[in-house]
Amino acid sequence: MAKLWDKGTNSHTEATQLIENFTVGKDRELDVWLAPFDVLGSVAHIRMLESIGLLDTTELTQLVVALADIYQAAQSGNFIIEAGIEDVHSQVEMMLTQKLGDVGKKIHSGRSRNDQVLLDLKLYMRHEIKEVVQLTTALFEQLMQLSDQHKNTLLPGYTHLQVAMPSSFGLWFGAYAESLTDDLLLLQAVYRIANQNPLGSAAGYGSSFPLDRQMTTDLLGFERLNYNVVYAQMGRGKVEKNVAFALGAIGGSLAKMAMDVCLYMNQNFGFITFPDHLTTGSSIMPHKKNPDVFELIRAKGNKLQALSNEILMITANLPSGYHRDLQLIKENFLPAFADLKACLQIATYMFQHIQIKEDILKSEKYKYLFSVEEVNKQVLAGTPFREAYKNVGLAIDAGNFDPDQSIAHTHIGSIGNPGNQQVQQKMQHIVQSFDFASVTQALDRLWEL
Repeated sequence: MAKLWDKGTNSHTEATQLIENFTVGKDRELDVWLAPFDVLGSVAHIRMLESIGLLDTTELTQLVVALADIYQAAQSGNFIIEAGIEDVHSQVEMMLTQKLGDVGKKIHSGRSRNDQVLLDLKLYMRHEIKEVVQLTTALFEQLMQLSDQHKNTLLPGYTHLQVAMPSSFGLWFGAYAESLTDDLLLLQAVYRIANQNPLGSAAGYGSSFPLDRQMTTDLLGFERLNYNVVYAQMGRGKVEKNVAFALGAIGGSLAKMAMDVCLYMNQNFGFITFPDHLTTGSSIMPHKKNPDVFELIRAKGNKLQALSNEILMITANLPSGYHRDLQLIKENFLPAFADLKACLQIATYMFQHIQIKEDILKSEKYKYLFSVEEVNKQVLAGTPFREAYKNVGLAIDAGNFDPDQSIAHTHIGSIGNPGNQQVQQKMQHIVQSFDFASVTQALDRLWEL
C-alpha cells in the first residue's frame, strides 16, 4: 500500500517492511481512538479550502457527506485502520480517494500529518477532559453529600500517624471534595492550553496557500489559535505533559483518599467498612474483606502521577521541529484518560455504599485527642496559653487527665461547620468556567453546508 509520503521510487523490500514495522509501532491501534477527531479536523479544513478556492462547492459537499459516513463508523466503533496503512490520517484519505477519486486526493492541500496529529490530539484531549470533569464533579457531589451527612460524626485526627486532635467524617469527606476543586482548577488551565488551534502550521513552518486559520479555529470551537507555526509544532509533547500533570493531580487526590480508606478499613482502626460484595476475599483466610478496589485506585492514581515525568523524559532534550520520538507519547498518554475515568466512576460507586462507624472516640485510647480542647478551654477561661499547656501536660503525665469530650468548634471549615456551601460555590464556578457549551455548539454547526 502506497504511503502518503511515497514518491513512487521505492521498491517494497524486506528491509522497508522491517523499518515500517518498527516505526509504525502501535499507531494503528492507538489512532483508532483519534479517528472521530481526525474527521472533525478534516471537515473544518475542507470548508476552509473551499472558502479560498481550492475546492468547489460540489467537491466540498461530496467530501462532507463521505466524511460523515466515516465519522459515524468511528463513533460506532466500526472504523479500522487496514493492514499496510500507517495511521488514521492515511486511512481517512484512502477511504475518501477510493470513494471519490481525485476529489479525495485534494483534502491534504495545506496540511501535514504533523499538524493533523497535533489537531487530533487537542480535539481528543478537549473531549476527554470534558468527561473527566463530569466524572470528577459526580465524585465531588457524592463526597459533599457524605460530608453534610456526617459533619458531626467524630473521627480521630492524626499527625505523624499518632493520635492528635478530634476531626470528623464531615471534614474528611469534605477535604477530598475540596481537593478536587483545586485539581479541576489546574485541569482548567491545561484545558485552555489544549484549546488552541494548531491547524495550518503544516509541518511546522506554515504554507504558501492563503489558509484562513481563524476560520478553522472558529469552526472547531477553539478559544484561539496557536499563532506562531513553529510554536504550534513545539506544542507537541508540551501540551500532553501539562495535561498529564493535571490528570496526575486528580490521580494524586484519589490515591491519597484510597490510602486513607485502606487504613480506615484495617481492623486496628475499624472506622469504616463496605458491604461484603464490594470487597474481595482470601483463598485461605475466610475472614478477609480486602479493599482491592481502593488498592487499585491507589496504584492507578500513582501511575497517573508518573505520566508527566515520562513525557518529560521523552521530550526533554528535543530541539524545535517534529521528531519521531513524539510518537511514543501516545502509548501511555491516550489510555490515561480511560484509567482516570474508571477510577472516578468506581470511587463514586464505592462511596455510595460506605458504612461509617459512629462513637469511635468513646474508646479509651482516644482520650488524649482532647488535650488541645482542654488547653483551649482553660485559655478561654483566662489562663495564659503556655500555663494551660503545662497544666494539661502535667495532668497527662500524672494519669489525672479526664477530658470533657464535648466539641464546640464554630469557625468555618471546622468540625460541624466544614464550609461545604462555599466549597460547592467554588466548584460550580470552576466547572462553568470551562465553557464546554461553546465547543458543543461549534461542533454542531461544523457539518452545516
